[in-house]
Amino acid sequence: MPYIPHTPKDTEAMLQSIGVDAIETLFDEIPASLRNETLKTIPAGMNEMAMLQLANQLAAKNKQGICFIGAGSYEHHIPAAVWDITSRGEFLTAYTPYQAEASQGTLQLLYEFQTMIAELTGMEVANASMYDGASALAEAVLMALRLHKSQTTTHRILIAGSIHPFYRETLETVLRNHDVEMSTLPFDRAQGITDLTALDAYKSEPVTALIIPQPNFFGCLEAVDALADWAHEHDAICIASVNPVALGLLKPPGQWGEHGADIVCGEGQPLGVPMASGGPYFGFFSTKLEYVRQMPGRLIGQTVDKEGKVGYALTLQAREQHIRRAKATSNICTNQGLLVTAATIHMSLLGAEGLHQVAMNCHLNTQELAARLTAIDGVNRVFSAPYFHELVLQFDRPVDAILTELGQLGIEGGYAIESHYPALQNTLLVCATEMRTAADIERYAEALAQIMIKQTRGTSCLLSN
Repeated sequence: MPYIPHTPKDTEAMLQSIGVDAIETLFDEIPASLRNETLKTIPAGMNEMAMLQLANQLAAKNKQGICFIGAGSYEHHIPAAVWDITSRGEFLTAYTPYQAEASQGTLQLLYEFQTMIAELTGMEVANASMYDGASALAEAVLMALRLHKSQTTTHRILIAGSIHPFYRETLETVLRNHDVEMSTLPFDRAQGITDLTALDAYKSEPVTALIIPQPNFFGCLEAVDALADWAHEHDAICIASVNPVALGLLKPPGQWGEHGADIVCGEGQPLGVPMASGGPYFGFFSTKLEYVRQMPGRLIGQTVDKEGKVGYALTLQAREQHIRRAKATSNICTNQGLLVTAATIHMSLLGAEGLHQVAMNCHLNTQELAARLTAIDGVNRVFSAPYFHELVLQFDRPVDAILTELGQLGIEGGYAIESHYPALQNTLLVCATEMRTAADIERYAEALAQIMIKQTRGTSCLLSN
């Protein structure tokens, strides 16, 4: 089946109209050495019945274990109404709302999303979403560079060493060809948060931006007031990378320190989006009104028509598609509209009180999880700083075998972080959202205790032999 439903006569008529004898002529500027005439690595097609059988076989390999993994993707309860409404044809098949008069429903929803994100983050304006949390952070840094475009020296970006390692990798990829030097701030090995004394090394140097995660990758709560104040005292843009659910309990970034954060971004997956094996997700982005013209992405505005009726439209379109070209603030040319639709409905159903309850239950469940697991011999908490719904645990042995045995019991026990932080050997990042019941936590604790005992006995037998 062709992707474009043109008959041979249609194609011939169009070629004659533009004076070309064959479609291949339209690509004559491409050297023959670069052309791939056949797709040799693509397997032969399957009929529908065979394809469905294969899909079922692959799906049967999935294991629905109890999830205690976080590390940037979280299992939260999603009310049935969220995706029931999101899956309606009006939302599911809608694309870019360039034609405002035909897209008022989509535009209004995106406007409401912006309003909710601005309220949640304590900022004045938000855009209509980004690709994901990591790329949103990269766009925040690029925005900071534009706000400091008069700076003649190499731009220095200070990054908390406790930020998600995947976010750090994304920053390195996006900023590789920019005149940027990224400096990582060490974290306090006892507390698990940024060592404030490390900032002393930069007090006399120009700094473009300071990136603050809240909570950080370890689940710990950073000293955000002190960090934000340092950024403003040194004329640096304060960038916050936050978990939106945590904001149901924590002070919004717009209120950090004396002046608040300048840019707030993060991963929106916790707001009504399934874990879905890692994506697709969406990023959110908000800032102060004075910086709105440097904000990337799409912005929806509310207006009135000539009859005085409320209407919505794309506004301040400074993307490369809208004649700005090289002067565009970003090459972000679309957004995760469907996922934003789900997030908007999700936040509408929860409301401020509901989000607060979700965040509180996450925190209480993680406290219970920490208490039960650290009561087991050989398991200890690594960091002393307060946490939200994740924490790092230290084991007296390698964790890979433990995770394997837990997995065989239907328990996804956590995320091993040693590959990202070699100094943190035999550690697990564990998480408990509001989805985890007291029975789930008890099951995890009992299973882990038995595994630890069995492994200890096995080691003792080997030593005795």
